[in-house]
Amino acid sequence: MVKGVKKPEKSNTVAISEQEFELFRALKKTFADRLDNVPPEMVNISRQEYAGLLNTQEKCAEVEKQLHWILEKLALQRHEQFGASSEKSAYDFGQLNLFNEVEYFADEAAEEPSTTAVKEYTRKTRLTTDKLPDSLPEEIVHYTLPPEKRFCLDCGTPLHVIGSEEIRVEVKIVPAKVSLVRYIQDSFGYRTAELEGDHPAVVKAPVDDKPVIKGSFASPEALSHVMCQKMVMGSPLYRLEQEFYRMGIPLSRQTMSNWFIRGAMDWLEPIYNRLHEKLLMHTVLHLDETVFQVLHEPGKTPQSNSYLWIYRTGRDAEHPIVLSDYQPSRAAENAKKFLGAFKGYVHCDGYDGYHDLSADITPVGCMSHCRRRFDKALKILKPKEREGSHSLRGKQFCDELFKIEYELDEEKATPDERYKVRQEKAAPILKEFHEWLLSLGELGQSMFCKAAQYALNQWEYLNNYLLDGRLEISNNRCERTVKTFVIDRKNFLFANTVSGAKASAIVFSIVQTAIENGLDPYKYLVHVFRNAPKLKITGNMDDPENRKNIESLLPETMPDDIKAPLKKSTRVARKRKNNTLRRLPQELGSRPALLFFPFFLTALTLTFPVYLLLQKSP
Repeated sequence: MVKGVKKPEKSNTVAISEQEFELFRALKKTFADRLDNVPPEMVNISRQEYAGLLNTQEKCAEVEKQLHWILEKLALQRHEQFGASSEKSAYDFGQLNLFNEVEYFADEAAEEPSTTAVKEYTRKTRLTTDKLPDSLPEEIVHYTLPPEKRFCLDCGTPLHVIGSEEIRVEVKIVPAKVSLVRYIQDSFGYRTAELEGDHPAVVKAPVDDKPVIKGSFASPEALSHVMCQKMVMGSPLYRLEQEFYRMGIPLSRQTMSNWFIRGAMDWLEPIYNRLHEKLLMHTVLHLDETVFQVLHEPGKTPQSNSYLWIYRTGRDAEHPIVLSDYQPSRAAENAKKFLGAFKGYVHCDGYDGYHDLSADITPVGCMSHCRRRFDKALKILKPKEREGSHSLRGKQFCDELFKIEYELDEEKATPDERYKVRQEKAAPILKEFHEWLLSLGELGQSMFCKAAQYALNQWEYLNNYLLDGRLEISNNRCERTVKTFVIDRKNFLFANTVSGAKASAIVFSIVQTAIENGLDPYKYLVHVFRNAPKLKITGNMDDPENRKNIESLLPETMPDDIKAPLKKSTRVARKRKNNTLRRLPQELGSRPALLFFPFFLTALTLTFPVYLLLQKSP
């Protein structure tokens, strides 16, 4: 019974309070005439009307829940559109806090550093990663006096060089240059009038190189350039067409599309198939998928979605392999068919199709997906509501687990060491995390409740990374590869035909595998397109000679001149940043004046407006 309702004397009437009456009159205007003469302190209505009132209240409560959910989604959408996309925690020490650096670095248990006498101080130059390698070819621009001016203007004494100095160094970048390569074959004949024996009438010079596409003017360099521009640099073919036209070359996108498909199917697909075999020999894989639209696909409308499935090796692979597989749907059968008889661990997200691939496959959940949901729930809260909130607590649990993994990465821990540390440190945190989730009770429809429910539903798979030291806490390794394709897809948008989609999947696989193995993708493709036609590789893996030829073209067998000169590592930049933060306490201790800088800045900020007012006053 609703609070304030008195039990009626008659069985067909119910007494309600004035507040409930006002709500009822607002919602049920049809009863206004009947209720005007009733005293405001107590109203008698029929049970049917009272049931209708309760039903209306339940609908209002449901509408209120829906409104709250819509407001949360709107707040999250505004944040994603206008706010920072980073998931970095606001409480992480990412930037020096000028007013709390002493409290942050304070450690009572730390020993005092010993002091030594320093004779002199040398200022370090600004640290930068923009350093030109010495391996680049050089051009020398030498400024000197001509011979007729190497004399003194007064006495005519000859001048001699007493030294030279380097004024500056510039990097010279020349855009792509196009040239024609004409292959000329000489023919030789006999001068004798008659030929005796079985000698041929004409002898031709042997041709070592074979065309990459028979009947086409595509060269290995041109084909490699088109593939790298599309699948590495993300430049669609219509932009390449415009670039070639500006260079005076009428090369259409249709022609480049034909090159792209023929080169992928004739010479790259056999390498792709061999990499597929080697991929399934591993026991730790990563798996993810993304949308890939195909306009002309049989039985589907152009607006329907197809998918590109990404498979790659884990951190334990000596020679990384990245393969993408085009499929018209997101059905789990596609992954089952690709993985075949694979046995081992598969890193994946929360998609249900990954959880029943095979009895021999153990799914490993992604803690990044779990953390991301708590982060979204935290972003929609007002700043004053975040401290002490459930969303913040859930994210902090995830941060503690990621901190353990980051420390293991910094120490370059072995798989056995990772397994041991995880059992000692991560397992208790996961247990506490799970108990906290269970203590929340019944979950509603809010953003935080969705995050907590996701963590509970995926808990079995989120814990599986503790089973083996080779496993990772997240599927970020595969998601980074997917992100690379998504950036390319934002440019070329879709594939026109199924054959084009399959060719794109093959080329993306080959160039990404080359990059993961430290190769220059352009140089690698040129090497393949020059040698594959001569070796006459085919898709027949049962032929030992053909299999040997394919093995010689795999990324792991490439010579040093195919490798990329430099490989930028985000890990190095991150480590340099952390080392700077670690050195900060010592630097502050060696320069006591820096400790007073925050207070000086505060005083200057407060006094400057007063100074301006005094200047304006008469």
